[in-house]
Amino acid sequence: MDLSLYSNFAASVGQQESQINTLQAEISSGLAVQSPAQNPAAYQTATIADDQITALTAANNSQAALQSQLGSVSTVYSSVSTVLDNVQSLIEQALNGTSNSDDLKSFATQVQSNAQQLVVLGNSTGSNGNYLFGGSRGSIAPFQTDANGNVVYLGDGGQSQVAVSPGDNVSSVANGEAFVSGLSGDGVVSVSANAANTGSGELLSQGVVNPTAASAFQTGNTPITLSFANGPNGLTYTATSGGNTIATGAATDGLSLTLAGEDFELSGTPAAGDSFTLSPARPQSAFSLLQTVQTALNAAGTTPAQQAQTRQVLNQSLSALAQYQQGVVTAQAQNGVTLQAVSTAANSNASQGTALQSTVQNAIGVDTPTAITTLDESVTALEAAMKAFAGVQNLSLFSYL
Repeated sequence: MDLSLYSNFAASVGQQESQINTLQAEISSGLAVQSPAQNPAAYQTATIADDQITALTAANNSQAALQSQLGSVSTVYSSVSTVLDNVQSLIEQALNGTSNSDDLKSFATQVQSNAQQLVVLGNSTGSNGNYLFGGSRGSIAPFQTDANGNVVYLGDGGQSQVAVSPGDNVSSVANGEAFVSGLSGDGVVSVSANAANTGSGELLSQGVVNPTAASAFQTGNTPITLSFANGPNGLTYTATSGGNTIATGAATDGLSLTLAGEDFELSGTPAAGDSFTLSPARPQSAFSLLQTVQTALNAAGTTPAQQAQTRQVLNQSLSALAQYQQGVVTAQAQNGVTLQAVSTAANSNASQGTALQSTVQNAIGVDTPTAITTLDESVTALEAAMKAFAGVQNLSLFSYL
C-alpha cells in the first residue's frame, strides 16, 4: 500500500499549521521579527531604536519634573519682585518729606512684614518637597535665623544637571543668589553719615563717571572721609584717603564733587565738624538690607540733623534695593531661558520618538491588515485541504471494500 499520499498530506498540513501559528503570534505581539535569528539586521535596527526611545522616555520624565520645578521658581521670583517693589514704595514715601514720625513707624512695621514674607519665599519648596533655593542642599531650609536674629543662608551654589534630551543637560536647581548677592550702597560706594553730625547735609551718589577708579575703590579696603570745617570764607570740605588729602574746596548746598570714580552731590547744609565716610561696597543680603531700612525708620528723629541721617540711610538703601530688583529680574529671565530650553527639548523629543517608533515598526513590525488577511486565507486553505483529504480518504476506503 502506497503511504506517500498520507505522508505528503501530513507534511503539508504541518507547514500550514506552522504558518498559521506564526501569523497568530505576529498579530498578537505586533512583531514580525521576535529574535535575531529571524532577521539579524532588522532586529539590530529595532534594538538600537528601542534603546534611544528608552533614553527619550527618561528625558521626558525629567522634563516634566523640571518644568514643574522651574515654574515654581518663576512664581517665587515674581512674588519676590512684588515684595521688593513694596519696600521701594515705602522708602519713597518716607523720603517725600510729608511723612511724620507715626507714618515712619508704620512704614517700619510694613517693612518688617515684607522681610518676613521674603524669608517665607526664600524657603519655598517644589512639588518634590525640596527647597527651591538651597542649591544642592535642597533638603534643609536655606534661610534661617541665627542666634543674633540675623537671617543667614545655609544653601550653596551647587549645580545639578539633568538630561532633557540626549546630549542636552540643564541645571535642575536654583540657589539663593538672588537673595544674597547684592552689595551695600550703590554697589561701588557705601556712604554713611557720622552719627554725631549736627547739620542737615546729605551726600548722594549721582553715578559712576570713572569705571576704572570705581572698580579699584570697590575692590580695595581704603575708605574716604569727607569732613567739613569753618574756613576764612565759610564752610569748607576736605576728602582724605589713607591719610592723604585727595580733594578740598568750599562746601555749598548743591556742591558736586568726584570721589572714588563717582560723582556726588551735597544736599542740605552740613555743620562744621560733620563728616561722611565713603566705604567700598560689601556684600549685603536682602534680609540685612530690609533690617537696615526698618531700623532707620523706627529710629527716625525729628531734628534736621536726625532727619538728614535717616534720609542718608534710606537713599543708600534705595540704591542697594535697586540691585536686588535688577538681580531678581535677571534671575527670572535666566530661569525663563531654561524653561524655554526644556520646552524646545520636549518638542524635539516628541518628533524623535515618533520617528524612532516608525523605525522600529518598519524593521520588525507586522503589517496587521495583511497578516490578518493571510491568516484567514491560510485557515480557509487548511480547512479546505482537510475536507478534500477526507473525501479522498473515503473514496479510497470504498475502493478496497
